[in-house]
Order: sequence, then structure tokens, then C-alpha cells
Amino acid sequence: MSTQARASHILVKTEDQANQIMKRLADGEEFDKVARRFSSCPSGKQGGDLGWFGKGMMVPEFEKIAFEEQVGKVVGPVKTQFGYHVIKVTGRK
Repeated sequence: MSTQARASHILVKTEDQANQIMKRLADGEEFDKVARRFSSCPSGKQGGDLGWFGKGMMVPEFEKIAFEEQVGKVVGPVKTQFGYHVIKVTGRK
């Protein structure tokens, strides 16, 4: 079986919004609560959790973070065709 990653994210329209979310997280707000409040992705209702996924299932910019950053790290803003993401890598197997 190939490597899988698990990640949560918060999707917003602008880089400025993503930077504001990074500041909220740096100030100690919980990722899942911020995702529920601000994410425009349907996954926001689950605190941003996207579950497990393999390579080739996400857009390249998102996938690079999910498979290369250390588990537990929050990265952003990451621009994709969908908008700006704040990404938290939550697992890899």
C-alpha cells in the first residue's frame, strides 16, 4: 500500500484572510474551531478534517504540504485553484 496522509484545512478566498487565520492559530485558537467558523470548504463542519488520502487525490500544491511537512505542523497560506488554504498535517501512514 502506498503512503497516505491525513490533513485538516481552512479554505478562504484571500491571502489576507489566510494570514489572519494563521495569526489566530498562533495566538492559541483551536484549529477545528477556527475551521468551523471561517472555512468555505464543506469539511469546515468537521473542523477541516479531510480524512486519509493517497498521492494524486489532492491538487499538487496541497499534496506537497501533506506529504512533506512534519505531522502536527500548520502551514499557510497555500494558494490553489480553490483559494487560500491553511493546512494542518495530522497524520501519515
